Amino acid sequence: MKKYVILGGGYGGLTLALHLLDNDIPKDTEIVLLDRQPYQGLKTEYYALAAGTVSEAAIRVAFPTDPRIIMKYGEVTSVDLDQKLVMLEGQDPLSYDWLVIALGCVDKFHGIEGAQTFAHSIQTLSSSRKTYQAINDLRPYAQVSIVGGGLSGVEIASELRESRPDLNVRIIDRGASILSAYPEKLQAYVREWFIEHGVEMRSHVSLNRVEPNMLYNKEELIATDLTVWTAGIQPSPIVQQLDVPKDNQGRVLLNDYYQIPEYTDVYVVGDCASLPFSPSAQAAEAQGKHVAEVMLALWKGETPRLKPIKLKGVLGSLGKKAGFGLMGTRTIMGKVPRVLKSGVLWMSKHHYG
Repeated sequence: MKKYVILGGGYGGLTLALHLLDNDIPKDTEIVLLDRQPYQGLKTEYYALAAGTVSEAAIRVAFPTDPRIIMKYGEVTSVDLDQKLVMLEGQDPLSYDWLVIALGCVDKFHGIEGAQTFAHSIQTLSSSRKTYQAINDLRPYAQVSIVGGGLSGVEIASELRESRPDLNVRIIDRGASILSAYPEKLQAYVREWFIEHGVEMRSHVSLNRVEPNMLYNKEELIATDLTVWTAGIQPSPIVQQLDVPKDNQGRVLLNDYYQIPEYTDVYVVGDCASLPFSPSAQAAEAQGKHVAEVMLALWKGETPRLKPIKLKGVLGSLGKKAGFGLMGTRTIMGKVPRVLKSGVLWMSKHHYG
Protein backbone atom coordinates (compact mmCIF):
# COMPACT_ATOMS: atom_id res chain seq x y z
CA MET A 1 0.00 0.00 0.00
CA LYS A 2 1.11 3.53 -0.76
CA LYS A 3 1.04 6.01 2.11
CA TYR A 4 -0.33 9.55 2.02
CA VAL A 5 0.94 10.91 5.34
CA ILE A 6 -0.46 14.08 6.93
CA LEU A 7 1.57 15.53 9.81
CA GLY A 8 -0.77 17.48 12.06
CA GLY A 9 -4.52 17.23 12.60
CA GLY A 10 -5.16 20.94 12.99
CA TYR A 11 -7.27 23.18 10.79
CA GLY A 12 -5.32 22.52 7.59
CA GLY A 13 -4.45 18.87 8.08
CA LEU A 14 -7.90 17.77 9.23
CA THR A 15 -9.68 19.71 6.46
CA LEU A 16 -7.40 18.03 3.93
CA ALA A 17 -8.10 14.56 5.34
CA LEU A 18 -11.86 15.09 5.42
CA HIS A 19 -11.93 16.40 1.85
CA LEU A 20 -10.00 13.36 0.63
CA LEU A 21 -12.40 11.04 2.45
CA ASP A 22 -15.35 12.78 0.82
CA ASN A 23 -13.98 11.65 -2.55
CA ASP A 24 -12.62 8.48 -4.14
CA ILE A 25 -9.02 7.72 -3.25
CA PRO A 26 -7.00 4.97 -5.00
CA LYS A 27 -7.59 1.47 -3.60
CA ASP A 28 -3.81 0.97 -3.22
CA THR A 29 -3.43 4.11 -1.09
CA GLU A 30 -4.03 4.67 2.61
CA ILE A 31 -4.17 7.99 4.44
CA VAL A 32 -2.16 8.27 7.66
CA LEU A 33 -3.02 11.22 9.90
CA LEU A 34 -0.47 11.78 12.64
CA ASP A 35 -0.98 14.05 15.63
CA ARG A 36 0.37 14.29 19.16
CA GLN A 37 -3.11 14.04 20.69
CA PRO A 38 -6.18 11.87 19.92
CA TYR A 39 -8.41 14.78 18.88
CA GLN A 40 -8.16 18.17 17.24
CA GLY A 41 -7.91 21.13 19.57
CA LEU A 42 -9.61 24.27 18.25
CA LYS A 43 -6.62 26.56 18.55
CA THR A 44 -8.53 29.76 17.91
CA GLU A 45 -10.33 29.11 21.22
CA TYR A 46 -7.30 28.37 23.40
CA TYR A 47 -7.50 31.89 24.79
CA ALA A 48 -10.91 31.03 26.32
CA LEU A 49 -9.54 27.83 27.86
CA ALA A 50 -6.66 29.78 29.40
CA ALA A 51 -9.06 32.42 30.72
CA GLY A 52 -11.30 29.74 32.23
CA THR A 53 -14.50 30.53 30.32
CA VAL A 54 -14.75 27.21 28.41
CA SER A 55 -13.93 23.64 29.32
CA GLU A 56 -11.35 21.68 27.40
CA ALA A 57 -14.05 19.25 26.20
CA ALA A 58 -15.84 22.16 24.51
CA ILE A 59 -12.92 22.84 22.17
CA ARG A 60 -12.06 19.27 21.21
CA VAL A 61 -13.07 17.84 17.82
CA ALA A 62 -13.06 14.10 17.13
CA PHE A 63 -10.90 12.78 14.32
CA PRO A 64 -12.70 10.86 11.55
CA THR A 65 -13.46 7.17 11.83
CA ASP A 66 -13.06 5.61 8.39
CA PRO A 67 -11.42 2.39 7.20
CA ARG A 68 -9.44 4.40 4.61
CA ILE A 69 -7.59 6.44 7.23
CA ILE A 70 -5.11 5.31 9.86
CA MET A 71 -4.83 7.50 12.96
CA LYS A 72 -1.33 7.52 14.45
CA TYR A 73 -0.21 9.41 17.53
CA GLY A 74 3.27 10.60 18.39
CA GLU A 75 5.76 13.44 18.43
CA VAL A 76 7.59 14.27 15.21
CA THR A 77 11.29 14.93 15.79
CA SER A 78 12.45 15.48 12.19
CA VAL A 79 11.69 14.81 8.54
CA ASP A 80 14.19 13.30 6.09
CA LEU A 81 13.02 14.53 2.69
CA ASP A 82 15.64 12.56 0.76
CA GLN A 83 14.89 9.21 2.44
CA LYS A 84 11.13 9.98 2.63
CA LEU A 85 10.99 9.25 6.35
CA VAL A 86 9.30 10.94 9.30
CA MET A 87 11.25 10.47 12.54
CA LEU A 88 9.15 9.96 15.67
CA GLU A 89 10.05 10.14 19.35
CA GLY A 90 10.26 6.62 20.78
CA GLN A 91 8.83 4.99 17.64
CA ASP A 92 10.09 3.55 14.38
CA PRO A 93 10.39 6.00 11.46
CA LEU A 94 7.28 6.45 9.33
CA SER A 95 7.80 6.12 5.57
CA TYR A 96 5.65 7.93 3.02
CA ASP A 97 4.93 8.19 -0.68
CA TRP A 98 3.36 11.63 -0.31
CA LEU A 99 3.74 13.90 2.69
CA VAL A 100 1.78 16.90 3.93
CA ILE A 101 3.44 19.01 6.61
CA ALA A 102 0.72 20.80 8.60
CA LEU A 103 2.47 21.19 11.94
CA GLY A 104 1.40 24.75 12.73
CA CYS A 105 3.37 27.33 14.65
CA VAL A 106 5.04 28.07 17.97
CA ASP A 107 5.62 31.26 19.90
CA LYS A 108 8.25 33.68 18.68
CA PHE A 109 10.12 35.41 21.50
CA HIS A 110 12.23 37.81 19.39
CA GLY A 111 15.36 37.05 21.40
CA ILE A 112 13.93 38.70 24.52
CA GLU A 113 15.77 37.36 27.56
CA GLY A 114 13.59 35.26 29.86
CA ALA A 115 10.47 35.41 27.68
CA GLN A 116 10.42 31.72 26.76
CA THR A 117 11.19 30.69 30.34
CA PHE A 118 8.89 32.94 32.34
CA ALA A 119 5.99 33.95 30.06
CA HIS A 120 2.93 31.72 29.74
CA SER A 121 1.73 30.53 26.34
CA ILE A 122 -1.57 29.71 24.63
CA GLN A 123 -0.03 28.12 21.51
CA THR A 124 -0.82 24.51 22.43
CA LEU A 125 -3.55 22.76 24.37
CA SER A 126 -0.99 21.69 26.95
CA SER A 127 0.43 25.19 27.44
CA SER A 128 -3.09 26.67 27.59
CA ARG A 129 -3.98 24.22 30.39
CA LYS A 130 -0.89 25.37 32.33
CA THR A 131 -1.72 29.02 31.71
CA TYR A 132 -5.27 28.47 32.98
CA GLN A 133 -3.93 26.83 36.13
CA ALA A 134 -1.48 29.66 36.75
CA ILE A 135 -4.20 32.30 36.25
CA ASN A 136 -6.62 30.32 38.42
CA ASP A 137 -4.08 30.26 41.24
CA LEU A 138 -3.62 34.06 41.28
CA ARG A 139 -4.82 35.90 44.35
CA PRO A 140 -7.48 38.62 43.96
CA TYR A 141 -6.15 41.96 42.64
CA ALA A 142 -3.07 40.32 41.13
CA GLN A 143 -1.64 41.86 37.96
CA VAL A 144 -1.77 39.95 34.66
CA SER A 145 0.28 41.36 31.77
CA ILE A 146 -0.51 40.23 28.24
CA VAL A 147 2.35 40.91 25.83
CA GLY A 148 1.13 41.43 22.27
CA GLY A 149 -1.76 43.62 21.13
CA GLY A 150 -2.88 41.54 18.16
CA LEU A 151 -5.99 39.41 17.86
CA SER A 152 -4.96 36.74 20.40
CA GLY A 153 -3.85 39.29 22.97
CA VAL A 154 -7.07 41.28 22.67
CA GLU A 155 -9.23 38.17 22.96
CA ILE A 156 -7.56 36.75 26.06
CA ALA A 157 -7.48 40.18 27.73
CA SER A 158 -11.21 40.69 27.22
CA GLU A 159 -12.10 37.10 28.17
CA LEU A 160 -10.00 37.34 31.31
CA ARG A 161 -11.69 40.57 32.27
CA GLU A 162 -15.04 38.74 32.25
CA SER A 163 -13.85 35.53 33.92
CA ARG A 164 -11.76 37.15 36.67
CA PRO A 165 -13.09 40.67 37.32
CA ASP A 166 -11.00 40.72 40.52
CA LEU A 167 -7.73 40.75 38.56
CA ASN A 168 -5.88 43.72 37.12
CA VAL A 169 -5.47 43.11 33.39
CA ARG A 170 -2.92 44.93 31.25
CA ILE A 171 -2.18 44.56 27.54
CA ILE A 172 1.24 45.61 26.27
CA ASP A 173 2.29 46.32 22.69
CA ARG A 174 5.34 47.81 21.04
CA GLY A 175 3.19 49.66 18.49
CA ALA A 176 1.09 52.77 18.87
CA SER A 177 -2.17 50.89 19.43
CA ILE A 178 -3.67 47.47 19.93
CA LEU A 179 -4.78 45.80 16.66
CA SER A 180 -2.46 48.11 14.70
CA ALA A 181 -2.96 46.03 11.52
CA TYR A 182 -6.68 46.82 11.50
CA PRO A 183 -8.60 49.99 10.50
CA GLU A 184 -8.56 52.87 12.97
CA LYS A 185 -12.34 52.67 13.46
CA LEU A 186 -12.03 49.10 14.69
CA GLN A 187 -9.02 49.92 16.86
CA ALA A 188 -10.93 52.77 18.48
CA TYR A 189 -13.92 50.54 19.24
CA VAL A 190 -11.74 47.96 21.01
CA ARG A 191 -9.79 50.65 22.88
CA GLU A 192 -13.08 52.11 24.13
CA TRP A 193 -14.25 48.65 25.24
CA PHE A 194 -11.02 48.18 27.17
CA ILE A 195 -11.32 51.58 28.85
CA GLU A 196 -14.94 50.89 29.78
CA HIS A 197 -14.03 47.49 31.24
CA GLY A 198 -10.89 48.56 33.07
CA VAL A 199 -8.23 46.93 30.93
CA GLU A 200 -4.99 48.91 31.02
CA MET A 201 -3.29 49.52 27.65
CA ARG A 202 0.43 50.21 27.33
CA SER A 203 1.79 51.14 23.89
CA HIS A 204 5.32 51.79 22.58
CA VAL A 205 6.78 49.25 25.00
CA SER A 206 9.91 47.45 23.76
CA LEU A 207 10.66 44.70 26.23
CA ASN A 208 14.23 43.49 26.53
CA ARG A 209 13.84 41.15 29.50
CA VAL A 210 11.17 39.08 31.26
CA GLU A 211 11.35 37.83 34.85
CA PRO A 212 8.70 35.99 36.92
CA ASN A 213 7.39 39.20 38.49
CA MET A 214 8.96 41.94 36.40
CA LEU A 215 9.07 43.16 32.81
CA TYR A 216 11.89 45.38 31.60
CA ASN A 217 11.07 48.13 29.13
CA LYS A 218 14.70 49.12 28.76
CA GLU A 219 15.30 51.03 32.01
CA GLU A 220 11.63 51.09 33.07
CA LEU A 221 10.47 48.31 35.40
CA ILE A 222 6.90 47.03 34.96
CA ALA A 223 5.67 44.91 37.87
CA THR A 224 3.55 41.85 37.07
CA ASP A 225 2.31 38.72 38.80
CA LEU A 226 1.84 36.71 35.61
CA THR A 227 2.77 37.30 31.97
CA VAL A 228 0.95 35.79 28.97
CA TRP A 229 2.81 35.83 25.64
CA THR A 230 0.91 36.57 22.40
CA ALA A 231 3.60 38.64 20.69
CA GLY A 232 4.34 36.67 17.57
CA ILE A 233 4.56 33.22 16.00
CA GLN A 234 7.00 31.25 13.88
CA PRO A 235 6.79 27.92 12.01
CA SER A 236 7.12 24.60 13.83
CA PRO A 237 10.72 23.69 14.81
CA ILE A 238 10.43 20.67 12.48
CA VAL A 239 10.03 23.07 9.55
CA GLN A 240 12.76 25.33 10.88
CA GLN A 241 15.14 22.35 10.58
CA LEU A 242 14.32 21.68 6.91
CA ASP A 243 17.02 22.72 4.46
CA VAL A 244 14.68 24.18 1.84
CA PRO A 245 14.08 27.75 0.59
CA LYS A 246 12.02 29.89 2.97
CA ASP A 247 10.70 33.45 3.18
CA ASN A 248 11.88 36.04 5.71
CA GLN A 249 9.42 34.67 8.27
CA GLY A 250 10.83 31.15 7.99
CA ARG A 251 7.84 29.78 6.09
CA VAL A 252 8.51 27.32 3.26
CA LEU A 253 8.44 28.65 -0.31
CA LEU A 254 6.10 26.56 -2.47
CA ASN A 255 5.08 26.18 -6.09
CA ASP A 256 1.55 26.87 -7.39
CA TYR A 257 0.39 23.46 -6.15
CA TYR A 258 1.69 24.05 -2.60
CA GLN A 259 4.53 21.58 -3.13
CA ILE A 260 8.16 22.09 -2.15
CA PRO A 261 9.67 22.65 -5.63
CA GLU A 262 12.66 20.35 -5.00
CA TYR A 263 10.40 17.66 -3.48
CA THR A 264 7.09 17.66 -5.34
CA ASP A 265 5.76 14.74 -3.30
CA VAL A 266 5.82 17.00 -0.22
CA TYR A 267 3.18 19.65 0.48
CA VAL A 268 3.17 22.29 3.21
CA VAL A 269 -0.13 23.55 4.64
CA GLY A 270 -1.05 26.27 7.12
CA ASP A 271 1.24 28.36 9.30
CA CYS A 272 4.42 26.78 7.88
CA ALA A 273 3.53 27.65 4.26
CA SER A 274 4.64 30.89 2.59
CA LEU A 275 1.31 32.43 1.57
CA PRO A 276 0.48 36.02 0.58
CA PHE A 277 -1.39 36.69 3.83
CA SER A 278 -1.00 36.20 7.57
CA PRO A 279 -1.39 32.72 9.06
CA SER A 280 -4.91 31.90 10.22
CA ALA A 281 -7.24 28.94 10.73
CA GLN A 282 -9.31 30.13 7.78
CA ALA A 283 -6.30 30.21 5.46
CA ALA A 284 -5.14 26.78 6.63
CA GLU A 285 -8.57 25.25 6.00
CA ALA A 286 -8.82 26.81 2.54
CA GLN A 287 -5.33 25.64 1.63
CA GLY A 288 -6.02 22.15 2.99
CA LYS A 289 -9.03 21.84 0.68
CA HIS A 290 -6.98 23.03 -2.31
CA VAL A 291 -4.18 20.54 -1.60
CA ALA A 292 -6.75 17.75 -1.45
CA GLU A 293 -8.10 18.83 -4.84
CA VAL A 294 -4.56 18.87 -6.27
CA MET A 295 -3.90 15.34 -5.02
CA LEU A 296 -7.24 13.99 -6.26
CA ALA A 297 -6.52 15.41 -9.72
CA LEU A 298 -3.02 13.91 -9.81
CA TRP A 299 -4.36 10.52 -8.76
CA LYS A 300 -6.74 10.69 -11.73
CA GLY A 301 -3.91 11.64 -14.09
CA GLU A 302 -5.35 15.11 -14.58
CA THR A 303 -3.72 18.53 -14.42
CA PRO A 304 -4.77 20.23 -11.15
CA ARG A 305 -6.70 23.47 -11.46
CA LEU A 306 -5.03 26.52 -9.97
CA LYS A 307 -7.35 28.43 -7.64
CA PRO A 308 -6.41 31.40 -5.47
CA ILE A 309 -7.28 31.24 -1.78
CA LYS A 310 -10.03 33.71 -0.93
CA LEU A 311 -10.45 34.70 2.69
CA LYS A 312 -13.86 35.76 3.98
CA GLY A 313 -12.65 38.11 6.69
CA VAL A 314 -11.61 38.18 10.33
CA LEU A 315 -13.74 37.88 13.46
CA GLY A 316 -12.66 38.58 17.02
CA SER A 317 -14.37 38.44 20.40
CA LEU A 318 -14.54 40.83 23.31
CA GLY A 319 -15.75 38.43 25.96
CA LYS A 320 -18.97 36.56 25.38
CA LYS A 321 -21.25 39.49 24.47
CA ALA A 322 -19.33 41.70 22.04
CA GLY A 323 -16.94 41.37 19.16
CA PHE A 324 -15.49 42.92 16.04
CA GLY A 325 -14.80 41.91 12.49
CA LEU A 326 -13.37 42.92 9.16
CA MET A 327 -15.13 41.73 6.00
CA GLY A 328 -13.16 43.07 3.07
CA THR A 329 -12.99 46.79 3.83
CA ARG A 330 -16.11 46.77 6.00
CA THR A 331 -15.77 46.81 9.78
CA ILE A 332 -18.46 45.30 12.00
CA MET A 333 -18.67 45.80 15.76
CA GLY A 334 -20.89 44.80 18.64
CA LYS A 335 -23.06 41.70 19.18
CA VAL A 336 -23.32 40.61 15.53
CA PRO A 337 -19.64 39.66 14.99
CA ARG A 338 -19.67 37.80 18.32
CA VAL A 339 -22.68 35.76 17.19
CA LEU A 340 -21.00 35.12 13.84
CA LYS A 341 -17.84 33.92 15.58
CA SER A 342 -19.89 31.52 17.69
CA GLY A 343 -21.43 30.18 14.47
CA VAL A 344 -18.01 29.65 12.90
CA LEU A 345 -16.94 27.76 16.03
CA TRP A 346 -20.01 25.52 15.81
CA MET A 347 -19.23 24.76 12.17
CA SER A 348 -15.63 23.88 13.02
CA LYS A 349 -16.74 21.50 15.76
CA HIS A 350 -19.11 19.72 13.37
CA HIS A 351 -16.76 19.62 10.36
CA TYR A 352 -18.74 22.13 8.31
CA GLY A 353 -17.21 24.88 6.16
